[in-house]
Amino acid sequence: MSGPDSIDVNVATADEIDALPALKGHGFEIVRYREERGRFDQLRQLEEVPSLAGNVAGLDGMVRFG
Repeated sequence: MSGPDSIDVNVATADEIDALPALKGHGFEIVRYREERGRFDQLRQLEEVPSLAGNVAGLDGMVRFG
């Protein structure tokens, strides 16, 4: 499920990620992680981003993995 305020974390820029209130301030780390380790396929993979460990609850429907 994805709403109008959801983003694809596999193609979004750091600024686009930061524009989503729930991810504000995490864009750089998400993009860096994606460039180093590859695309995200599931929400739980965002837990591996150091700045998001333990903070992905509630992101379902806000992010896509296209």
